[in-house]
Formats: sequence, structure tokens, C-alpha cells
Amino acid sequence: MSKTHRILLPLILVAAFALGQIGCGTQVPSGHRGVFYYKFAGGTELGKIYQEGFNWHLPWNSIFVYKTQLQENKEGLVVLSSDGATIRMEVSILYRPLAQHIDSLQVTIGPNYYNVAIAPSIRTVARAVAGRYKPEEIYSTKRDEMAAAIVTEMQEAMSDKFLEIENVLIRDVQLPAKISEAINFKLTADQEAQRKMFEIEKEKLEADRKRVEAKGIADFQKIVATGITPSLLKWKGIEATIKIAESPNTKIIIIGDSKDGLPIILGGQ
Repeated sequence: MSKTHRILLPLILVAAFALGQIGCGTQVPSGHRGVFYYKFAGGTELGKIYQEGFNWHLPWNSIFVYKTQLQENKEGLVVLSSDGATIRMEVSILYRPLAQHIDSLQVTIGPNYYNVAIAPSIRTVARAVAGRYKPEEIYSTKRDEMAAAIVTEMQEAMSDKFLEIENVLIRDVQLPAKISEAINFKLTADQEAQRKMFEIEKEKLEADRKRVEAKGIADFQKIVATGITPSLLKWKGIEATIKIAESPNTKIIIIGDSKDGLPIILGGQ
């Protein structure tokens, strides 16, 4: 080896090492966390989570990056209702790995945790929960209740896998044609029955109102009939005669027409 080569070789090695040091690192984006992996010194580093930003490391080591933001995946499922009807539905799963435990997630499951853990569980849980409900309940009346039950069971299933299930949304339900027609017919019949019940209730309230009104009129007439006596009528007649007699434009002639009769008023201008 020439003298020139002996001088250049160390310089090349130092330059390569320096470039390796400068160019080796992993960027952890916003909303992500990292787990360090030592290729020749113990594998996954437990107990330390790498935060956002650029992290230097030797070229043979690496950092596994996990997205810790809320994520969504959709699953098309085929389930059976409580009466054995085949129902297709689409669900959305909202999930995320637990940021403080991604080192354990890396060791136990790995970056492909959705396909390995979440997807099989959502299929199993959804089928089990759907089997408790009738087709019309899954289609309309108890869809939210069913989704809540799936969330609860999924959270329990993922509790020891370092994964968080935030919500499950049932976005679309497709029933067999005959069942769908039967449900629509039943809903239409129920709406018509409710309309008729409303009309009957309305008529009943109107009849009650008229009954109360008639009773009030009858009570009033009874009170009036009981209170009007010959003495009262005579007294009222005397009061009216006095008021007429006090009028300045009236000439008054009072003649009794009977023993108990009222005066007769004659004349006037």
C-alpha cells in the first residue's frame, strides 16, 4: 500500500464515521411517540418513550414510531340477529395506543396491532352483541345501545393490550329485503296507529271540555233559578222605578195595579 493510501484510508474512515453519525437518526412527528431498539445491545428499550422531534442514534439501531393520535378504521361485518337473520353492517372503530405504554405494546404485539388485536376482536364482539338483538332493533330502535355494548366489551378486551378503544359507531345496517319490507310496514302501521290515537285523544279532550261547559251552564241556571224569588223581583222593580222617577225629563204618575203589584208609570217626554 502506498504512502498516499495509508494517509487517505484513516481520513476516509473518519469521514464515513462522521457522516454516519450526522446522518443517522429518526424523526418522531407531532402526535407520535417512539420506542428505541438496540440491534446489538438488548433489543427494545423498556421504560423510556421518545418524544416528538429528531432523535440521534447509530445507524444499526432504530426507533419504532407509533401514532398516538385518535385513529379510525372501518370494518364491514356480517352478523346474525337473535332470530338468525343475516345482517350486514359497517362500523367505525375509534382507537389509539396508550402513549405511556407503547414500549410494552412494541414487545407484546408490535406496530401491526390493529390487524393483530383490534380487528379480530371487533368482529368477534360485534357478532356476539348483535346476537342479543332483533333485526328491527339493530336497524333502528336499539342501534345506539348496541354500539355502547360493543364499546364496553372492546374496552375490556383491549385493557391488557395497551390499546384504548374510544368509541364504536354503527354507520350502516343492511337487512334482508323481506325483513326490511316487514319493518317498514310495521313502522308505517305504528305511525298510523299513533295518528289515530292522537285524534281519539283530541276528540276525548273536546268532549270533556264540552261536558264541563254544559255542567257549568246547568249549574249557573240552577243557581239563578233558585235565587230569583217574587220578593227579589219586586225589590228590583222598585229600584228601577226609583231610578226612572229621579229622571228630570220624566213626568211620573204612579198607580198600584194590585195589592202586591209594582207601580205603573205613565207619561214622559
